[in-house]
Amino acid sequence: MTLAHAGGGPIVFHVRSMSVKDLEFAVQTTGKIGWDLADEDFNFMMELEPEGCFIALHDSERIGLATTVSFGKIGWFGNLVVNENYRNKGIGSMLVTHSMNYLHGKTVDTVGLYAYENRIHFYTRIGFKRDSDFTVMKGKGFPSAPGLNVKKADVHDVEKLIEYDKSCFGGYRRKLLEPILLDSDNLCFVAIEGNVVSGYIVAKVYRGVAELGPFVCSPDQDNLAIGLLKTMLNRLSGLQVSLFLPSKETPIINMLKGKGFTEEFRVARMYHGTTLAMNCIRGAESLERG
Repeated sequence: MTLAHAGGGPIVFHVRSMSVKDLEFAVQTTGKIGWDLADEDFNFMMELEPEGCFIALHDSERIGLATTVSFGKIGWFGNLVVNENYRNKGIGSMLVTHSMNYLHGKTVDTVGLYAYENRIHFYTRIGFKRDSDFTVMKGKGFPSAPGLNVKKADVHDVEKLIEYDKSCFGGYRRKLLEPILLDSDNLCFVAIEGNVVSGYIVAKVYRGVAELGPFVCSPDQDNLAIGLLKTMLNRLSGLQVSLFLPSKETPIINMLKGKGFTEEFRVARMYHGTTLAMNCIRGAESLERG
């Protein structure tokens, strides 16, 4: 990408794949805007999508970044940050276009993302459509009775969970879910009747906090969804917890507010391509990965 310079010479911007040498830049750049991301977060993104995390450069100077992940026909656009001195120069649009081209090259038909309120117009101009709103909530785990037919998942449940998730999410998230589910630091509870999965919830536990998600349960099973969530929060009693819920999940949100959880901010789920019905997604895995 080449722009005209006020002095007459060209300004050249280009994009390359992210590498481990970019970790310090990525953490510092996202930290400046208040995102609490560490080396491990970007390492995980590069492990999931080795060619799908990008750095924007002005000549050799790193000035921005973007991350993506592909799940078959569905792709997710994650972090997008441009250094303050280079904003409003088309760098963000360049990174999005480069990322979209990459995902389409991976046979992705639909690209999703979560947009902060002040970025919705930016993504709308690029062709994304607003699908629904999500609420980011934080609080502490609390003692609660476990839900009926809910148990702690074990290694024998992993395959069933991945297949169930595919039927709900619409994309095949094995490469994301398997390492999360098999990590001994994380927790997973599943609702199984007979041999059929009807919902599950995961907590990623790290650096002394827990991030809930994915949280998946059939749309006609509100009581089961609340039972899954209470079972997890009981296990996390006293620990700081964050989760990303559809704003329409009024019973869950009211229950959490009654236990001291607060709404931090809202984001919009947006799609480029076919909008997918994800009514059983009760909680996002993360803002970066869907």
